[in-house]
Amino acid sequence: MPADFAQPLAHPSQALDVSDNVENFYLARLGERVRDARARRGMSRKILARDSRVSERYLAQLEAGRGNVSILLLRQIALALSLPPAELIREDAGGGLELSLITQFLKRLPPQKLPDVRSLLAREFSSARDDRIKRIALIGLRGAGKSTLGARLARALGVPFVELDREVEREAGTSLSEIFLLYGQAGYRRYERRCLEKVLEQHERAVIATGGSIVSEPGTFELLLSACFTVWLKAEPEEHMARVVAQGDTRPMAGSDQAMEDLRRILEGRDALYGQADVTLDTSRQSAEKSLAALRKAIAGEPR
Repeated sequence: MPADFAQPLAHPSQALDVSDNVENFYLARLGERVRDARARRGMSRKILARDSRVSERYLAQLEAGRGNVSILLLRQIALALSLPPAELIREDAGGGLELSLITQFLKRLPPQKLPDVRSLLAREFSSARDDRIKRIALIGLRGAGKSTLGARLARALGVPFVELDREVEREAGTSLSEIFLLYGQAGYRRYERRCLEKVLEQHERAVIATGGSIVSEPGTFELLLSACFTVWLKAEPEEHMARVVAQGDTRPMAGSDQAMEDLRRILEGRDALYGQADVTLDTSRQSAEKSLAALRKAIAGEPR
């Protein structure tokens, strides 16, 4: 008889006993968290009862592991303790106090400071390349090959391909030109940041083609650098221009007699920003096949 079937089935009452033990342990841990949080704040049970509008008798049962508290009452208790409800009901037992203190510290910061904190933590403590290589972001000016190479690379890796500008259009419900016309550069930047955040939340693995000017918005670019393995696809100015014109798109240089000079100036102005990418790949005078092979080789040594 196979080993899996060698033991007799548990009696239903035994299964209930196991379930009861698990629930009792969970309630005991919940009670300990409430009691410890109250003690850390120097709050008597009477004060907590007053601030949470939950009776002392009920709190005593809860802290003793005998109170099967409703989610609404637990929320009242958590708010009175200046804790997020999730901190009390979490399943894990580790890191509670430190995580709670960090959360409270972050809540006291101005919202505009949070991206800086996240970037600092990512640089200092994340297993940077191991994590970031799961998402590959292609940066560079239009005409470098981000869309073409990005789609091919995504197919080769078996991951989603995301064009950030298309996500911006979908979010806004209109074209990029209309977004700039209606909301200006600042409006586009807000959509771009929002869409990048959504893409990062929704896709643990992906190839992302970004807009050429994403490097000009420090917060958004820092988010991209900290969450993705970035590749700068570059090309000579003449090749950039030829590819853009071949696509029938001369934005934002339509009508300019100094288009090539403007293009060179943009490239020079962004050179140091693009240069922050993990890898630089020159696609000048290269076929799509050769550029894709070079791109795959550039990231092949990184763990995925």
